[in-house]
Amino acid sequence: MIHGLPKDRRGTAAAEMALVLPILLALIWGALELGNYFRSEHVLIKGVRDGAVFAARQEITNYDCSGANPTVPTAVVNNAKALVRTGQLSGGTDRLPRWADGSTTFAIAASCVTTAGSTTLLGIYQVNGGKVPVITVTADLPYQPVAGILGLQISNLRVRAVQQAVVTGS
Repeated sequence: MIHGLPKDRRGTAAAEMALVLPILLALIWGALELGNYFRSEHVLIKGVRDGAVFAARQEITNYDCSGANPTVPTAVVNNAKALVRTGQLSGGTDRLPRWADGSTTFAIAASCVTTAGSTTLLGIYQVNGGKVPVITVTADLPYQPVAGILGLQISNLRVRAVQQAVVTGS
């Protein structure tokens, strides 16, 4: 029996599978994790874009460019945040996990851009004396990995998105 062992081919497929399985699982799990990260990033970018467009579609008189940086009305900030977070102005569920764990950052700011040279602005932009209000919406939250199902955590990995929109009024 011992002399025939080196020539015995039974079980070679099982031995090869035992050698290849960890690499195969790592490739599959890595592809799932990468796909989940890109999906999370896409959802956040779309939400931030929606929030910036919403804030930019408010009345231009909400953004006073006589000072350095205009303040964004609280109602606009709250509605934009709800839109980024849930996709709806009221109610709805979070688009991504971990919004409410205290480590999420959301900011909306307005700035005024002066027109170049002697360009004269017409229409709604005459209200601000030739200055154009620009809205910047930023969101940053921790990434929820697929590995979290197994209790594994990837620390310090975050999903971020920034979007700017020129105020055009409603």
